[in-house]
Amino acid sequence: MTRANERSAGDRIDVPLRLNELLRQAGEQELDPEVAGRFQTYLDLLMRWNARFNLTAIRDEESILSRHFAESIACARAIPEGVRTLLDFGSGAGFPGIPIALCRPEIAVTLAESQTKKAAFLREALRRLGVSAEVHAQRAETLRERFDCVAMRAVDRMEKAVAAGTGLVGPHGWLALMTTDGELLKLQGAVGPDFEWKRIVRLSLSEDGVVALGARVR
Repeated sequence: MTRANERSAGDRIDVPLRLNELLRQAGEQELDPEVAGRFQTYLDLLMRWNARFNLTAIRDEESILSRHFAESIACARAIPEGVRTLLDFGSGAGFPGIPIALCRPEIAVTLAESQTKKAAFLREALRRLGVSAEVHAQRAETLRERFDCVAMRAVDRMEKAVAAGTGLVGPHGWLALMTTDGELLKLQGAVGPDFEWKRIVRLSLSEDGVVALGARVR
């Protein structure tokens, strides 16, 4: 019987404890208590907003911890050292951008989300979490600046979005694509020859999830 099944319906997850269990299971280092506690705040806020708005199709706490939080933390840790600015292209409910901002505070994160209610949630989440990231409440393509890294996960029309995202990566910058084995080759084809794929990180809590890291080479 899984830990999730052992809980009664009225029980709440101890987020710091359970998230660190999941990270250990995935072969990842645990979060320190202060950062893990902020994920508790994040989950509580996400559950309240999800009851009124459709922020994410994954709605149960256990799945949010494993699919959204733990996988986004793995993405944060995979991003190369030296990245100072990052765009979360089509941030939705903040994945992977908010976990990146929590786990890598040296990175200035911009969350691009054009849907009004989701952008409002992102602003409230950043305020409650005390994170100094920015929300760009328009389509990412309207941004004029370039970033050291552009991260993307579960964006609508992902293939088209990935092609657009390459234009927002600065010289010698990075793409971080959270996708699946089955979709990776298609997305790499959409990126084209300007990027060299340096590293593929397997997301061990998912059957076929990966983080693919491509570096701009021209």
